[in-house]
This record gives sequence, C-alpha cells and structure tokens, in this order.
Amino acid sequence: MPFTWPLDPQDLFTERHPQMTLGLPADEVDAVRAAITEMWPDRPGGWAYEWSALGARHAAAGRHRQAAQAYGWAKFPSLADEPKRTALARQVEQYVLAAPGFPVDFERRSLTVPYRGGETTLPIHLMSAPGLPADAPVVLASGGVDSWKADLHGMWEQLALALPARLLLFDLAGTGETAHLPMTPDGGAEVIDGLVAFARTIGNGTVGHFGLSMGGYFSARTGLSGSVDAAVVLGGPVERSFAPGRGFAFGMEGIVGNALGFDGMPSRAAREEAFAAFDLRPLLDQDANGPMLVLNGADDVHVPQHDTLVFTGRRATRIELILDTGHCAISKFDEAMAVVVPWLRTALAV
Repeated sequence: MPFTWPLDPQDLFTERHPQMTLGLPADEVDAVRAAITEMWPDRPGGWAYEWSALGARHAAAGRHRQAAQAYGWAKFPSLADEPKRTALARQVEQYVLAAPGFPVDFERRSLTVPYRGGETTLPIHLMSAPGLPADAPVVLASGGVDSWKADLHGMWEQLALALPARLLLFDLAGTGETAHLPMTPDGGAEVIDGLVAFARTIGNGTVGHFGLSMGGYFSARTGLSGSVDAAVVLGGPVERSFAPGRGFAFGMEGIVGNALGFDGMPSRAAREEAFAAFDLRPLLDQDANGPMLVLNGADDVHVPQHDTLVFTGRRATRIELILDTGHCAISKFDEAMAVVVPWLRTALAV
C-alpha cells in the first residue's frame, strides 16, 4: 500500500518552480504557493486541494491543457493517498479533452506486454508531427519517478515537432498509470522490452529511447545493452546514485520508496538492498552499447556528476554536462534540447 511521509510543501516549490512555470503562468503558480500550508490533508491549504482548485477553474473555463497541468501538480509527487489518485484521474480526463487542440498528431491506447511470465497492460501515448509517414522511426520516451507522460507534454511536443520520429510515451513501472507494478530493475526493464518490441512493428524498425531522470536509468540500460538503436540519458542515475550511504533531497526518499513498492518509509538497510539491484556496473563493464547521448546539469542535487562522467571514453557515446543548472538541466532546458534534437536526428537516420 502507498504511504505518506513528512514533507514540507514549500521545499517542493523551491525545487520545482522552474518546472511548474513551464506549463502554467508564474502568477498562478505563486498564488497556489501562497495558499498551501501543508502537504497531505485534503482541505483548504492542502497541496492536492489547492492545486485541484486551480485545475477545476481551468477546466470550467475550457482550458483543458492548463487544467491537466494543474491536476498534474495536485497529484505530485507520488500517488500516496486518495486525493492524489483522484487528481491523476482528473489530469488524464482533462489531458484527453485537450488532445484535439494539440499541434501534433496524438493517440492514446492501451498496450499489453509480457510481464513476469504473464502479461500486463498500460496506457501509452503516440505523438508525432502532423503528416509524419507511417514508416518513421519510433522513440520511446518517459519521465522519472514523479514527472510522468502527461506532465511533460510541452517537452514531448517540442521533440515530436523537431524529430522525424514518432514518440511512444509511457510511465515507468511504479509511477503514474503504471503504478500497479512495482519499480524493479528487472520488471521495469521487461515492460520496456515489450514496448521496444511493439515499437519495431509500427515504424521502419528503428527504435530510440529517451529517458529523463529515472527514465534515464532505463534508457541507459537499453543503450548499454544495445537493445535500441539510439539512447538519450538525461539526468539518469546509473551507478553512484545507488551506492550505500547516499542522501536524498526534497522528499525523494518517500517518492522513491513508494515507486519501489514499500508500504512505509523503508529503513536505510531495506532501501540500500533495493538500490543495489539497480547498479548498472555490470552493463558498464561490457562493450555492447549502441549510440548514446548522456547529459545532465552540472549542479544536480539528486544524481552525482559521476553518473554522467562514467560514460567518458565509451565508443559511440557523447557526454555533456550543462553548467549552472541542476537535475535534468530543467532551468536550461532549451540548451539541453539544442544538443538532444540534432543528435537524435542523426542517430535515428543511421
């Protein structure tokens, strides 16, 4: 069962304000910030309550895209209680209502993939520039443990309009609309293997993988193993992030604990045992990777620089540390995309 944990909501505003204002006006974000005094209670001053009130105002005015963004923050950072699960359902509803106005071709569908000897079903989104040929490459793309496929819509639009490829958007196991599965390295990777196999059947057979934050962990896996034709790792943890004794910032210990499937805040020993299985050192020691782009902000408080720089010297691999920005280079995202887009265009053409 999901669990709540002590968390100061103002810490989340401190960290995420640049991300919040990518999809909502700064004055609206600041007004919600001023109204919120507590994280979990579902009442005036509560996180989900105040963000949902903003979402409801946008929905009533027919501004479905902004409503989806507001409800996305209402369910942030984890589906730890009923108000946040309700906010996710409202976000999906508003996002689907907004879809006819997107400047991209968009399709939402359910996909069934192999999972632990059986099958599992998850919602995916397909997005592309209008008129993209059916035989274009496909790029899997996901966010991380707390920012999911609908939350990052502006980013996906930018990528879809810039790339000669169709995006296949999904939530990682343990998160979002795939929260019914725990996030484990093998189970999460098995789901992605199923998505890769599907992606090879709907385009020209060329498949890339773009991962943001924890999504970057899984794109590092597919890139290092050579199971995709090109991999972008933006702010992905790969090795030192999972080492014993690591610390957490901005409530990430509870966010990760929920994604991993714990029913209460895990002890340090339990967390470190779970983390040990994620370490990508066995794949880093091999030489099977396809083309990879690995980048991050130089001042990331969540993922140490080592997990970007450890790729230095690998064949077919480009490394970029973007100065004066943090996790996933969000505050300099245009600069990051100026690297990602041309690299992906070239890699997918090959």
